[in-house]
Amino acid sequence: MKKSSRAGSSEDENLQKRILDFLARYPNELFRSKELFRRLGIKDQSKETWFKQELRALQDTGKIIRLRGKQYGHLHTPEYREGRLQITRHGTGSLTTADGDIIFIPSELLKDAADGDLVEAALRAQGTKQKERDDRRQGEIIRVLEREQIQIVGTLQRIRKQFLVVPDNKKISREILIGKEALNDAHEGDKVVVEQTRPAGRYQTAEGRITDILGKAGELSVEILSVAREFNLPLSFSQDVLQESNSFPSQIPEEEIQGRLDLRSLLCFTIDPEDAKDFDDAVSIETLPDGNFLLGVHIADVSYYIREDSLLDKEALQRGTSVYFPNGVIPMLPERLSSDLCSLRPGLDRLTFSVLMTVSPRGIIKDYKIRESIIRSKRRYTYEEVQTLIDEIVRQQPAPAEEKELYIAVAAMYHLSAALTKKRMKEGSIDFDSVETKFQFDTQGKPIAIIKKVRLESNRLVEEFMLLANQVVAQHIGYAKKEEHQKPFLYRIHDSPDPDRIRELALFVKKFGFSLNVDSGVTSQSLQKLLQEVKGSEVENVINEVVLRSMAKAIYSERNIGHYGLAFDYYAHFTSPIRRYPDLIVHRMLKRYRSELSPAEREDLRKRLPSIAKQSSERERTAMAAERAAVKVVQVEFMKKHLGDEFPAVISGVAQYGLFIQINDLHVEGMVHVREINDDYYQYDEKQYALIGKRRRKMFRLGDPVFVKVSRVDLEARQIDFILVNNDTERAVGQKKAVKK
Repeated sequence: MKKSSRAGSSEDENLQKRILDFLARYPNELFRSKELFRRLGIKDQSKETWFKQELRALQDTGKIIRLRGKQYGHLHTPEYREGRLQITRHGTGSLTTADGDIIFIPSELLKDAADGDLVEAALRAQGTKQKERDDRRQGEIIRVLEREQIQIVGTLQRIRKQFLVVPDNKKISREILIGKEALNDAHEGDKVVVEQTRPAGRYQTAEGRITDILGKAGELSVEILSVAREFNLPLSFSQDVLQESNSFPSQIPEEEIQGRLDLRSLLCFTIDPEDAKDFDDAVSIETLPDGNFLLGVHIADVSYYIREDSLLDKEALQRGTSVYFPNGVIPMLPERLSSDLCSLRPGLDRLTFSVLMTVSPRGIIKDYKIRESIIRSKRRYTYEEVQTLIDEIVRQQPAPAEEKELYIAVAAMYHLSAALTKKRMKEGSIDFDSVETKFQFDTQGKPIAIIKKVRLESNRLVEEFMLLANQVVAQHIGYAKKEEHQKPFLYRIHDSPDPDRIRELALFVKKFGFSLNVDSGVTSQSLQKLLQEVKGSEVENVINEVVLRSMAKAIYSERNIGHYGLAFDYYAHFTSPIRRYPDLIVHRMLKRYRSELSPAEREDLRKRLPSIAKQSSERERTAMAAERAAVKVVQVEFMKKHLGDEFPAVISGVAQYGLFIQINDLHVEGMVHVREINDDYYQYDEKQYALIGKRRRKMFRLGDPVFVKVSRVDLEARQIDFILVNNDTERAVGQKKAVKK
């Protein structure tokens, strides 16, 4: 090719400098050659060919870049980050790195990455055109390292001659095209599982084939099953895993008993929900001659049965946690272990790990020991039964003769747990009293009532003892005066909240007449004080929710930074090994540290723990998301019979497209779409968490009471739609509507 006769001239150098200077002013933007030609003010069209040659010369010499076709941009050395991608319902993404950094990914830069994928992204330079209020680091997906969701659950639809599956997961915004040869006998209206054969691109539809038919969409049992399949939850154990779990003898070998602390004569018992099937913790207490208490927390020794790298161990690691749906549980361990051998059933010998703590009446730990033990629970209590005893203790009723010993033990536990709560609150622990509900079902499995769970003093009693045991175990392993003496361990950590979110929280609560001082950062004591101030107010639930959103998420980690929310320097999960894998790991480490580890063994632990922590945190997040989705399905089914009914409610969220509404008595959430509020044109004010009418300036704020009518219920979409019946605050606050059963 003949070179330009102008190459190397001063005019060339001047043009190249002008191009470089212009692109440097817009480091995050790309321009086509014609736009650059125009933006640089070159009016002589005959110079366009020469201009393109100079662009290519800059590209060839590595001074500018060309991306996505024939678009040119400023050359900066990009930083690359790896992490899990989360996609919002609006189609934008956020990438969370291993260090906890969050990188915002605009929808147009996602490429073919999907929610949950492990991806690599290139960070973009901060540009002059980036909005001042949006200081998030932005990135562009470079490649997908690992696909998260190979199987997708959705409803098969037919549009003309094409079959499409509409995904249940609203984060997957596009349908999946199914060829006739890939239908696998599925029919229109079936809820199906799809395996993608070609991922969606920016301009092309994803393709797939149907691998399983769950049933007819819209049936409750099918929709619950679809939640489990949507989140890739294992619904059964392999025959090999079941065979391993069934291989253990029912009787504990005598040689194992001889090597343990024998506590079978100790008065200990379990306290659990009425519908609990596995009991992994028991408690005991003794009042010592000096007035202190000897508190025992006895936890099922699952590690005796599940040995490292066994089939059961690999299965438990893969599952990470048990998942609790409104109508059942997907367990981490087979029933032979979870409900039998490891369950601390009354009257049966069971292997345990016991934390025996000498605690003062004011809740101060004087001494402790952690031992492998064997116990025999004397009784299985429900929370309600213990609460009845506590009520009698508060009223100073005499102990019944047949249960005098148990009565005395519960009385001591009640007084000690109250002291522990007081001490913990004084030290800055945040106590969220969030609303929880449960469902009642008829004989056909249909929900007939939603009941608010009441947090009893008996619940708090058990919570305090478990928190104390978890704290003691973490400090027992984790504390070391010198860094080189620190032992590898798996902690439960909770970082301090993001300062920007806390400032937004302070502005939000101020609108309701509450204050949060953030001038020199915010302490957990300040947040606890705020929660105490809003307790009992009309906006208690809303402010609790906003405070929760402002907080970081607790995770598992091999690096200890403490637990901000609990105000603990050391914390771990130890008390639930039947349903949480990290607890099982902590039990194993307690056993390993009975003797000094070699440097090679310590190094092996250090290498293994980060992946265990990451897997456990990810499985916990998946379980929580699946549980929320299952609850939503049952809520929607329940609300079918309330179509057209009116309820007092509260605005629990505000978005551009409408108001999230929570019914007061039922704690069921749905939406009033902005298109249904037709008395004005409403605009979203992000800072005020409000929709504001353009003409009349009428405002709908987060936390405002409203009165709504149920206008639409869609089980497949898991949606409940409301319309505002009357925006009169007095009616919304003062009027109560009985809930139909």
